[in-house]
Amino acid sequence: MERAKEVMTLREASQYLGISPDTLYKYLGESKIPAFKLGNRWRFKKDLLDRWMERKSEHTQLVVESKSKRLVKSTLKG
Repeated sequence: MERAKEVMTLREASQYLGISPDTLYKYLGESKIPAFKLGNRWRFKKDLLDRWMERKSEHTQLVVESKSKRLVKSTLKG
């Protein structure tokens, strides 16, 4: 089994994340995603992308849970 690359190009990272290169460029411009430049090319460390996705999914889960609790409370009050 081939080991996943530790450092990815922009195109590889966009495929790994399941987003378009344009969306990834947008995230880079907004400093929303961990990356670094090697020369004039963006590079992405797989372990940092994995941690970033984990944080994003945890945040999303907290938002969903919070909204669900508010919905239940408002339904019970009504």
